[in-house]
Amino acid sequence: MREREVLYSSLPPSRAETDVLVLGAFAEGLEEEAFRLDALLGGALEEMRKEEMKGEVGETAFLRLRGAEGVRARRICLVGLGKREKLDAEVLRRAAGSAARASRERGGRDLALALPTGEDVPSHIRAVVEGALLGLYRFPGYRSKPEEREVERLTVLGPEEGREAFEKGLLLARCTSLARDLTNEPANRLTPEIFARRAEEEARKAGLGVEVWDEKRCEEEGMGAFLGVARGSKEPPRLVHLRYRAGEDLPTLALVGKGITFDSGGISIKPSEGMDEMKMDMAGAAAVLAACLALPVLRPRVNVWGLLPLTENMPGGRAQRPGDVVRACNGKTIEVANTDAEGRLILADAVAWAVKGGARWVVDIATLTGAVVIALGHQAAALLGNDEGLLEKVRRAGEEAGERLWVLPSYPEYREQYKSQIADLKNVGGRPAGTITGALFIGEFAGDTPWAHLDIAGVAWHDKDLPYQPKGASGFGVRTLALLAENLP
Repeated sequence: MREREVLYSSLPPSRAETDVLVLGAFAEGLEEEAFRLDALLGGALEEMRKEEMKGEVGETAFLRLRGAEGVRARRICLVGLGKREKLDAEVLRRAAGSAARASRERGGRDLALALPTGEDVPSHIRAVVEGALLGLYRFPGYRSKPEEREVERLTVLGPEEGREAFEKGLLLARCTSLARDLTNEPANRLTPEIFARRAEEEARKAGLGVEVWDEKRCEEEGMGAFLGVARGSKEPPRLVHLRYRAGEDLPTLALVGKGITFDSGGISIKPSEGMDEMKMDMAGAAAVLAACLALPVLRPRVNVWGLLPLTENMPGGRAQRPGDVVRACNGKTIEVANTDAEGRLILADAVAWAVKGGARWVVDIATLTGAVVIALGHQAAALLGNDEGLLEKVRRAGEEAGERLWVLPSYPEYREQYKSQIADLKNVGGRPAGTITGALFIGEFAGDTPWAHLDIAGVAWHDKDLPYQPKGASGFGVRTLALLAENLP
């Protein structure tokens, strides 16, 4: 399929020549643009709203137009916006995603969205384009026959002052879609080597600096925790460094993404049920790559260093065993009590290297623990760290992105759980507070450098369709990380 055409126009909705014109309906009545158009349609929209809609966010109803005077669209899709006073960017993302998907299912190839912008034009226009494009996302996949129904052109209608926000939303939606593509890839189609080559290609196209370390270079740098995980696989590991340079004298934000391209659990092997989804254990690395690709356009006033430790976790004859001890690049030793707690091991080396390299802030993102699903379900990612100021900036970036983050405590008493009798640390702290102890283990390698951790295990992958997140990879974290860089220092 050719790339979808995405446009912005300040035309009034009545003049949009399109298969489907999307308009909004509040629980209390039609929004302003829909109300104006309804006057040309003899009240048909308001009648449809009353008869077919309940006022909930994302519900849709369709009206086929037959030569209506003064309206050029062939059909109108009314989408629910909930209560008028609760309209915000996230409501618009969900509404735009739902309407775009429903329009596609009815054969619409050309869509125009005219949803209300209220007083916050930039935020709302950005939300509409993000919601629509992310709602329409499909993983290209490997089917012999492509999907027949597809939207070929999408137009967002809005005031002229919303054009810059539209371009930003378009950029962030495309970067999020790239992260979804990578995370949805089968593990045999995205080995560490292939991922590294893809990252290198995308970085060069975007104008980022990029360097890829092989296992020999990682060994020279003393990355025993990272290489310990890689021992069991025949696929060689790679460590990708991405660089966005804003200025020589500006501070550096390091973004570190967990890149386990397949996680069998190693010797501590996982149950077979659901193991096919463990191709998504590199969602953190995909998010970091995709966020970094947006930076040359967003042009934040901080330097950004992306670190992607990439490896499989497999139970081969050379695999590390429970009880082994490894040494990270900062000299700390780790007792490997469970080989399925591997993400924190590869992040330990990458975070420690970021600190060695002089990063002012370090943020890591990982599908780290199953415990976070028990704690927060699939509605939010966990956020932990050692610096209140950084945590608040990450949380606010997530709020702006529509990616929910919930701050968990990091009391020093939790550290008792991962003390080892034979090494500096142990890589598991038992069942209680598993998300917290997993994060704080990584934090040991950040030291006094301001550090934050996002555990996205519950939100990186969905087993059902959501308004703007189809089943599969979500791309969670791309927009949060990009906006964080833009809002620092």
